[in-house]
Amino acid sequence: MSAPQAPAPVLTAHRAGLVGCRSCGRVWPESETTCRRCGGALVPPDRRCLNAVWAWLAAGFVFYIPANLFPMLKTSTFGGLRGNSESTILGGVVELMHYGNYGVAAIVFLASIVVPIGKFIAISWLALVAGRPATVRAAHKRLHLYEVVEFIGRWSMIDVFIVAILSALVQLGFVASIHPGPAAVSFALSVAFTMLSAQSFDPRLIWRGLPLRSRKDHE
Repeated sequence: MSAPQAPAPVLTAHRAGLVGCRSCGRVWPESETTCRRCGGALVPPDRRCLNAVWAWLAAGFVFYIPANLFPMLKTSTFGGLRGNSESTILGGVVELMHYGNYGVAAIVFLASIVVPIGKFIAISWLALVAGRPATVRAAHKRLHLYEVVEFIGRWSMIDVFIVAILSALVQLGFVASIHPGPAAVSFALSVAFTMLSAQSFDPRLIWRGLPLRSRKDHE
């Protein structure tokens, strides 16, 4: 009976003396400085890029706090004679549920509460584990998480789009009018900063922590 073969070495581009282009994905020898396919600069993965990740993420978190404390919408009826109303993100969700719009309330809650908080947690975790030891399976999970964060980032602006559409459509002068609140600007900036944080993260760092030889993952 033949002895079991040792697992094959995990060869990454970095260990092969190659550097990948972040724009098109083509790999080139480390001596190259410019991608011949797209013209992008070839920069090896560096953990110092995490400084930008943390900086943008902190800025996004700072603006996310007033985005939830201040009103997102300001509504005026009959020039304020019938009263003015203001609603925060959570207040708008509760009001939508009060009127039976559970589907819209769920979309707003997911896009404005669950997704932003999930992005903060996911980006923080990716920045903490970047370059640390990992199995091949764990590295793939980290990469999939990074791809999900990048994909859903653009959908976090649903609240801002709703405010912009309502402000443009509901302008009936003295009868009724809707105006965006200060939270709209804060929320838009928070989303923009978290997207910049995700884009500043170099996914190639995920593979820097792979061992020289693969090992079975019993988790």
